[in-house]
Amino acid sequence: MDISEVARTSGVPASTLRYYEEKGLIKSVGRRGLRRTFEPRVLQQLALIALGRAAGFSLEEIGDMFAPDGRPQIDRQRLASKADELDRTIRQLSALRDGLRHAAACSAANHLECPKFCRLMSAAASAARSKKSRKALPYKRL
Repeated sequence: MDISEVARTSGVPASTLRYYEEKGLIKSVGRRGLRRTFEPRVLQQLALIALGRAAGFSLEEIGDMFAPDGRPQIDRQRLASKADELDRTIRQLSALRDGLRHAAACSAANHLECPKFCRLMSAAASAARSKKSRKALPYKRL
């Protein structure tokens, strides 16, 4: 398959395919004129890359999910750890959503008079000050 066929079939732009190749995530097997060519299994590799990206894995982590021959070689413990991380993020985002819904419907004349809204602001300010806030937001049920 040439690069345009892969791009059309997978929905991944040719520029991204070239970038993935540069990063070692996929490999072309030759050229047809000036165009790179790939084996059909590249579509499966691209699907795995898409799944990894959707789950929040870095490209380096995704690269580790492939054996040297390009076949999937996925660490099940790493998947379990990522699932646990997603569970924590879901709980934190759910708490944030619930706090925002409360603030939207709160009967207090001013949001600053609402204890739940003040706790929500405090948690957000604390997260902004924390360098670890990118990995785990400190939101709890309000």
